[in-house]
Amino acid sequence: MGRGAQSLARVAVIVRAGAAPMWWAGVLAAAVGAFVPGLTGRRIGLLAGAALFLVTAAVVASVRMRRYELLAGSATRAGRGDFLQDRDVTVRRWRRRHRWWLLGAFVVAVGAAPVLPAAGGLLLAGAGAGLWLKAARIGRREARDDVLYWVGTDRVERGRPAGRQVEAYRATGPMAGDAAPGGARRRRR
Repeated sequence: MGRGAQSLARVAVIVRAGAAPMWWAGVLAAAVGAFVPGLTGRRIGLLAGAALFLVTAAVVASVRMRRYELLAGSATRAGRGDFLQDRDVTVRRWRRRHRWWLLGAFVVAVGAAPVLPAAGGLLLAGAGAGLWLKAARIGRREARDDVLYWVGTDRVERGRPAGRQVEAYRATGPMAGDAAPGGARRRRR
């Protein structure tokens, strides 16, 4: 790469990368937990889990959104020499870095079933739904501004796409990369 060029990953793809594994791990843990009678009973466990799902989804979807908006508002144009990372590579790298955390969360969610059936799984699924909602919100901003937001992969290695180590986003046109606004796969025509 040339002088000043860097590798960039899509912000919405990074946010969305954890949504599917958390959702499916949570749904599986809730299904397993629903077969365990538990101390509180299935009905209370499911009702508590539903409440936890809604609260967790809302909190995860809204946390740090002001920081995302601030970084998106001050985004600079990506350079010609910048390398745009593929969606699949970004998702694979995120999931590989967080696989033990995801497995631990699944084990804890299943382990909570004897106390509160299905609640731990629904909490985990709520976190996945919240990440999906946050990526969709970023996608709406991308569609509104007619740009795609990117962050340097060296900055993401040490944290989150809106963490303290991220100083600025880069922006490209809406057709750059292989992911649609919001981080979903781009539909081929």
